[in-house]
Amino acid sequence: MRPYGFHSVRHVAAALCNAAAVVLLLTLSLPAHGDERAVKTRVSPVYPEIAKRMKITGEVKVEATVDPDGKVTDAKAISGSKSLSPAAEDAVRKWKFVPGPDVTHVDVSVKFEINQ
Repeated sequence: MRPYGFHSVRHVAAALCNAAAVVLLLTLSLPAHGDERAVKTRVSPVYPEIAKRMKITGEVKVEATVDPDGKVTDAKAISGSKSLSPAAEDAVRKWKFVPGPDVTHVDVSVKFEINQ
């Protein structure tokens, strides 16, 4: 007979598997922040001259609203440099995505690097 509170390795493993399954189901049931949608064509951003002179680089994350035909109907920067955000938004508005069944919201990244 085992002491009170002592479980076999099998019981512990089964409990951990059940807990992992519950966490996975809960995670999958949550709405995604950004839907997956493949990009057909990208347009590079125009580097703002003042940002280039100040050597501001980095990544701007943009949330794009994409219609069923794959056209971007709205783009809003959600993180990154404020001096680079307008250029990133303008560029993403010109992107084309693969057509899909519904309007989707896609998170994309636009990188700004100064090439020497």
